Amino acid sequence: MTDSQTNIAIAISWCLAWGNEREPAFNLDPQQIRDAVINKQALPENLQHIVRQVETLQSIEENYFPQTLEELQAKYPDLWNQNTRIGLVYGGATKIKQYVFESAKIQEIRGASGLLDRINIIDLPAFFNKKNPQEIAEEDRNRYNIQLNKIRTWLNDNFPAKSESENYKLSDALIPELIIYSTGGNILAFCPAAYVDELANAIEKRYTEETLTANSCAVGDKFRLLELRFGLLREPIESTLWLDWYHREFNKPLVQAYFGYPSNESERIEAFKRRKSFNELTTKLNILFNQRRSGNDTANRPSRRYPPMFETHPYLMRDGSDRRSAIMRVDQLPRETNFSEASVRKYLVGDRAKDSLSNNPRWYNESGLTWQRGVIESWVNRFKLFLDQNPSLKAKYYGSIPEDSLEIAGTLTEVSNASSGYIAYIYADGNNMGGYIQKIQKPEDYQEFSQDVALATEYAVYQALAENLHPHKLRNLNDDESNLKNSEFIHPFEILTIGGDDILLIVPANKALEISQMIGERFEKILLQEIQINEIKYDDGETKEITGNYRLNHTKPFEPHNHQRYKPLTAKRSDCELSTSIGVLITAVNTPIYYARNLVEQLLKSAKERAKKLQKAGYRGGTVDFLTLKSVTMISSNVKDFRQEALTKNLPPKLKFYAAPYTLHELGGLITSISALKKAKFPKSQLYQVRSLLEWGKHTAILNYRYFRVRLKQGKEALLRDFENAWCLPKDQENNGNLAPWMYDNGRLDPEHPEDPFYETIWRDMVDVYDFVEVPENEISEVVSLGVES
Repeated sequence: MTDSQTNIAIAISWCLAWGNEREPAFNLDPQQIRDAVINKQALPENLQHIVRQVETLQSIEENYFPQTLEELQAKYPDLWNQNTRIGLVYGGATKIKQYVFESAKIQEIRGASGLLDRINIIDLPAFFNKKNPQEIAEEDRNRYNIQLNKIRTWLNDNFPAKSESENYKLSDALIPELIIYSTGGNILAFCPAAYVDELANAIEKRYTEETLTANSCAVGDKFRLLELRFGLLREPIESTLWLDWYHREFNKPLVQAYFGYPSNESERIEAFKRRKSFNELTTKLNILFNQRRSGNDTANRPSRRYPPMFETHPYLMRDGSDRRSAIMRVDQLPRETNFSEASVRKYLVGDRAKDSLSNNPRWYNESGLTWQRGVIESWVNRFKLFLDQNPSLKAKYYGSIPEDSLEIAGTLTEVSNASSGYIAYIYADGNNMGGYIQKIQKPEDYQEFSQDVALATEYAVYQALAENLHPHKLRNLNDDESNLKNSEFIHPFEILTIGGDDILLIVPANKALEISQMIGERFEKILLQEIQINEIKYDDGETKEITGNYRLNHTKPFEPHNHQRYKPLTAKRSDCELSTSIGVLITAVNTPIYYARNLVEQLLKSAKERAKKLQKAGYRGGTVDFLTLKSVTMISSNVKDFRQEALTKNLPPKLKFYAAPYTLHELGGLITSISALKKAKFPKSQLYQVRSLLEWGKHTAILNYRYFRVRLKQGKEALLRDFENAWCLPKDQENNGNLAPWMYDNGRLDPEHPEDPFYETIWRDMVDVYDFVEVPENEISEVVSLGVES
C-alpha cells in the first residue's frame, strides 16, 4: 500500500469504528487502528471486520465497474449492507483577493496572505492533532508546540461536549489521517458522521476569529462506504439510477449536462463510470459550498449570509484601507500609521512572515491587544531550506556572498532596486486541473494529486528563483518606509502566495520572463519526475516525492507547425497532462498594487484562453502573456480592449502589432532573439524606427523593413538568424518567401471558433521588453556601435 492508501484506510476504518453517534460504538484507540491497517495486528472481531471491509473496498480493481446493481450486491454483499455513514467535510476561505488586497501596502498584503496560509496549513490540521511537517526554525519550536496546544484548547472551548452526560467532544473524534488535503486555501477531510456540522462550523469560526474580516465557508455530508468508490447511491440502494437507465435517457439535455456528450456506447459507459466515483461526492460538496457561500440556508446550521461587519462613523479616524475605524495610531514605524484591529493583525503577520522575528513589537504589547500571530514560516525561510537541500543551486544563487549577510526585502522599492525601479508581478495558475480531477475515482488519488501539485508548484518557483536571481546589493536606495541601508544585500523577490496551483510573485523586472518560463517548464518536469526532488526530508522523517502518473499517452502525430511560431522543428512535445498559464506585468514600482493586480489577472486570463485554443491544436504545455506598463495611464480600460483598439488594424489584411500570449517554447525564443540583438549591440533607435513602420500597413512595413536591413553595416546576421528565419518563415514549407517583420496565421487554431486570417509580429513585444532582458557583459559583442549606410 502507498502512504496515501494507508492513511485513507486508517481514516475510513476510524469513522466506521466510531459509528453514527456522538459516542463511539467501540472503546477506540487510534493506534489500534493504525497497527491493524499497517502491521496487520489483531483486533477484536467486530473491529477486525471493519478493517477487512475497508481492505475489500480498496482492493476493488480500478477498471472494475458493475453493469447492474444486482452484480454489485452479489460481489460485495458486506459493503452493500454496511449502514454506518462516513462524514466528509470541505471548506476554506472565500473572496480571498478581496481580503488580501484590501490594503495598498505590501506589508499588510503579505500579512493577509500569510495569515490565511497559517490557518490553512497549521490551524486546521491542528484540529486533527496533525503537526505541520515543514521545518520550523529552532528558536520557534517551543512556540510552535505552544501554538498547537492553544488551537486544540480553542477547539475544545468552542466545541465542547453537548451535555454533561457526554464524554466525547469534536477534538476526540479527529485524528491526523482524516485529512485528505489541506492546501491551496481549502481543506477536504473525513470525520465521524455525528460531527460533520460541528467540524464545518469550527472551520468557519476559526477563519472569522483569526482574521476578523475574511470570508470563509465549510460544508459537509454523510455517505455510505460503497459511495466512496461508486458515487452517490439512493436510499434504498436498489432505487439508484444505473447503467440501464442511462442507456435509455443519455440523449436528454439534463442527463447530458451531468454526464457529458458521449458519441457511442463505449463512451457512454466510460462517462457514467467516470462520474459514478468519489468525484461525484466532492462535486456534491462543491455544489453545497457554492450554495452556502451565496447565502442560502443550510440544514442544521446557522446561515453565513451575514459576513463580519465593523461599524464606522464619519467623524472617526479610519485605518489605512479607509474601510474601518482606527483603534490606534502608531508613530514608531517609518511612517505614522492608523490601524484597525483587522489591519494590525495583517501588519503583524506580514512583519513575522518577512523577517521571522519571534517577538511582537513594543508598540503592540503596549496597545492592550492580546491576539498573537503565532508561528508564521516565511516563504524566504522555505526557499532557504530548499537551497540547503540542493547544494549546487545554493552555490549558484549565493555565489561568494555569505548567507548570513542577507536581509529579506521589506518593501517593493527594495525589490525594484535590482532593476532600475521596475518590478514584475507574476501570476500563475494551473491548466486542465478540473479535467484531471474529473478522472479521479478514489480519495487516496485526491490526496496524492493535491500533494503532487502543491509540491511541483512550490519547487518550480524555488528552482526558477535560484537559477535566475542572485542576492542584490542595495544602491541609491531612497525609500522612507525601508529599514535597510545602501550596501546591504537582500533576497530580491517577494512571494505573496504559493497555494495549490496558484502562484503570485513580485520579482525584479529584468528577470521576469526567464523566471516565468522556467516556472512553467519545471512544473511539468517535476510532475513527470524528470527532475528528482525526493531528497528533501523533514524533521518528522517525511520525504516529499511525486507519486502520480501525469504522462500523456499521445495518439496523434506531433505537428509543431500547428501551434509553434518560433522554430517549430526545434520545439519539444509536451508530455504532461497538467501545465501552467502565467500572466506577467512589468511596471514601475510606484504603480498602485490594486491596479497592477487587476492587469496581471487579465493577462493570466488571456494566457489561459490561448492555452485552451492551443490544446485543440495538439499543444498541452504552458502559456505566458505579458505587458510592459511604462505609465499608469497607458491602459484606461482593459488589456483585451487596449490591444483590439490600439494594436490591431482591421482593414484587410488584418494586422496585429503584437504576438502575445506565447507558448513556453516561443517565450524562450523571444528571449533568445532579444539576447542575440543585444549581443550584437543592435541600435535601439533602429528598433523604434521599425516599430513605427508597422502601422503603415503590411506591404509598406515589409518594404521599409527590408530597405532598413540591407543598409545595416553590422547586425545583419543576428537579425536574419534570430528574427527572420526563426519567426517569419511562411507556413508553406515549399515557399521560400519572407514575410518579415510579419507572421501569418490562418485563424483556424480553434476550428469551432475560426477567425479571419491575420498577420502578427513580435517586433513591438521585443521593443517593449528589450530593456528587461539581461545579457552578461562577457557575452556582448565587442562592436562599439552599429550604423547604417548613409
